[in-house]
Amino acid sequence: MRRNLKTLLKYILISSVTVVFTVLFYRIFKTREYLKDNAVFIGAQNIGIEPLAPQEIILVDNEKIDWHDYGQIKRDLKRTGRGEQGKPEYLSDKENQEYDALYKVNGFNAALSDKIAIDRAVPDIRHKGCQTKKYLKNLPTVSVIVPFHNEHWTTLLRTAASVVNRSPPHLLKEVILVDDFSSKPFSKKPLDDYLAANLTKVRAIHLPERSGLIRARIAGAKAATAEILIFLDSHTEANINWLPPLLEPIAQDYKTCVCPFIDVIQYETFEYRAQDEGARGAFDWEFFYKRLPLLPEDLQHPTEPFKSPVMAGGLFAISTKFFWELGGYDEGLDIWGGEQYELSFKIWQCGGQMYDAPCSRVGHIYRKYAPFPNPGKGDFVGRNYRRVAEVWMDEYAQYLYMRRPHYKNLDPGNLTKQREIRERLQCKPFKWFMENIAFDLPLKYPPVEPGDFGVGEIRNLAAPELCVDSGFKDRDQVIAVAPCISDSKNKLKGEQNFTLTWHKDLRVKGKSICLDVSDPNDKADVTLYPCHGSKGNQYWKYDVEKQWFLHGGNPRCLDCDPGQKRLFVRSCDENSKTQKWRFENVNLTMIADWENIGIK
Repeated sequence: MRRNLKTLLKYILISSVTVVFTVLFYRIFKTREYLKDNAVFIGAQNIGIEPLAPQEIILVDNEKIDWHDYGQIKRDLKRTGRGEQGKPEYLSDKENQEYDALYKVNGFNAALSDKIAIDRAVPDIRHKGCQTKKYLKNLPTVSVIVPFHNEHWTTLLRTAASVVNRSPPHLLKEVILVDDFSSKPFSKKPLDDYLAANLTKVRAIHLPERSGLIRARIAGAKAATAEILIFLDSHTEANINWLPPLLEPIAQDYKTCVCPFIDVIQYETFEYRAQDEGARGAFDWEFFYKRLPLLPEDLQHPTEPFKSPVMAGGLFAISTKFFWELGGYDEGLDIWGGEQYELSFKIWQCGGQMYDAPCSRVGHIYRKYAPFPNPGKGDFVGRNYRRVAEVWMDEYAQYLYMRRPHYKNLDPGNLTKQREIRERLQCKPFKWFMENIAFDLPLKYPPVEPGDFGVGEIRNLAAPELCVDSGFKDRDQVIAVAPCISDSKNKLKGEQNFTLTWHKDLRVKGKSICLDVSDPNDKADVTLYPCHGSKGNQYWKYDVEKQWFLHGGNPRCLDCDPGQKRLFVRSCDENSKTQKWRFENVNLTMIADWENIGIK
């Protein structure tokens, strides 16, 4: 009896072990099948060949955690000093001696940057919902690529330090600074030595010749070793918990590109502030970057990523596998210009998707002016635009050429490789992109534009010898009135030809720079600023009967001081003769139909 019982127990034990191992091997087999189907291939050399080792594969489960580094946040909140918490800072009279020389070569207040800590604290300006939002526990590793050419040393190091300090250490594999043949001494061995001593996750690679922004990014991508590539500009600052919101959508679908919200680091004071709370990237038919309003469903979920037709430029995250499947950037694009359109079109048309992540914020210095000399390669931006149009835009390319006819005479170079990529990936036509992704773009930026409300000189009736004159000035500069050049034999004395466009903005004819008033006070100056649509600071209307140029939704009238030749806006006064202007050529039909034409 005891022998039979032992035999029975032995049989039960063997059967149980057999069942356990059968289930275990089945689960291993299914996991291998899942990995085979969902493996992320890293690097251009692995496209379509073999999956990498298991430790290099992104495997997503649904567990989410709070990624905030509360210790770092607490330490940052205690910091005091110049520029801390992103507050505006100013140079003292004694410190101003270096201001001009450094400003000239950088286009921002580099002397002030040197007075601000490399690891300064920035304000948490995210939507409150972002502070409690959780993200996937298992996220892929990251290589951050920062191309630079003669970047000022403290803004470059602040970029790297902010990434290192505000990224989970096990996710941040490396930061690669790509030196595009800089001539500043710090950019060579001193930079390498500083990184080795202070920022060990950061390394610099030095290109042997000037390659331009696009090819420098490609060089950085080729040197990267992580599963995700993140591209940043060289004068940026990563904000609190910036990384998980970029990574989660890519972990869920590797054919996804995610862009952070880009905040403003003011070029004069280094104040850190929001640019806005989101808009969808777009373009007009001259390839100027524009923005479209958020959709109703996006507004209902202010902390969720939303789809965007076009990225703003150099700040985005993308899986290494997908980047190289798309061929990376088109290496035929020269220096800079058009690369954000080329990559955006490829992503959408070739099976991917692109999002902006409201809970990921990165500050960026928008220079007052570009300090770099012309590279002497002719109209390289125009060639780039034509190259993008010829490969990706199909019949819609004609609308670009309508506005820039000379592009048709530019040689775009060999397009064979790019067309092969489009064929291999069976990418959708541009019409699909316009109808499904950028479906509302034609409403704001129609391929065939309505006519203008008026064009020509703007002559003051109280002082008929004076006309509005932009004086060949650039953005952020105040304009005035000057003797009308139509009364002079010398037509080069001023710039007095303006267009009141169907956008309801007033721009220098032939340029994309508009008359702008940002000061709400009386007698506010009129400045020039890149045209961005008629709302707010750039809204103008011409009242034919009163001969007024009305500015803004709560209108003030264009006015001048003939003696000082000053131009400004102030409260409208029907008895003021200096507020009356003769607009040279007015389209009365368009003016009469004002409310039904242009941007609403």
